[in-house]
Amino acid sequence: MSDMENTGTNQPMLSLGDAAEFALAFHDAPDLYFGSEPVQVLAYEPGASLRERREAFRQVYGAIVARIGEPTLYGGSAEGPNVRWRDCRRVVLLAGSYHRAQLSVHHTDALEGDERRSFEWGGAWSASEPYDFDLLPYTWQLDRSGPGERPIELPGGRLASCLEHFQSALELLLAAWVEQLAVQVGDDWASFSVYSSADRGRQLLISYALEDGLHISVDDRDGEDSPERAQLMHSRGWQSRDRGWWQTDFPEPDRQEASAVAHLAITELRARGTKEPDELRARDASCKDRGELWLPGLGIRH
Repeated sequence: MSDMENTGTNQPMLSLGDAAEFALAFHDAPDLYFGSEPVQVLAYEPGASLRERREAFRQVYGAIVARIGEPTLYGGSAEGPNVRWRDCRRVVLLAGSYHRAQLSVHHTDALEGDERRSFEWGGAWSASEPYDFDLLPYTWQLDRSGPGERPIELPGGRLASCLEHFQSALELLLAAWVEQLAVQVGDDWASFSVYSSADRGRQLLISYALEDGLHISVDDRDGEDSPERAQLMHSRGWQSRDRGWWQTDFPEPDRQEASAVAHLAITELRARGTKEPDELRARDASCKDRGELWLPGLGIRH
């Protein structure tokens, strides 16, 4: 394997072939590399958009998958992708940050033990403390029964201490999807629904797909179909009404649009009586109805 070469911003730090060879070595002979420093495979331009990072990551990810196969666990953190080729002995991790993407290999128990502790013991214990959803090892994971072995024990989700913290967690998750989802699962959509005990039976649906962008809708079939009602819903940020559902779409989202969807969700929940994240539940999380989609960084119970 050749030495790394810095070829510029938003460019591989290794040739695609060398990145794939490092992945193969970590995957097939991990004992030789446990404890070694991560190998940087990609550098992002400062201030790169979510879409720019997504496209830069795509080639490196594709080369690695072509060499060692589909991962055991798809996923990502608020900082970047977090993809795993896992068995009970080793985890090959392809992880991104705001600045770079790198490959590493870890003892499975040690890595996942550290991660469980971060889920269990971090976080804001009250609304007055800063949230730390941006520091979680991953905010979403997807298991599609690929090669390797899935964990027996999954970490509990970090719970938000207030609606403002939930808004932050939701924004981080949606921004992560915009950057990470399409590279890993192509055109497949991902979605979940939010329900509130303060407004029983009502569904708030949030989804993302590369072809459709970010979507949010709320069941308002019991609301009046009147100009006054429309003016109210438009003032909250809703765009259109279709068969009793108000909806808003961002076909080409970036960070700003992820923030707008999170803000709209909290505005609507508050308007309908929700006061605390304990009143909320996320249900029906799915990625095109294939596999199990987990959202431990969403900030509410599932």
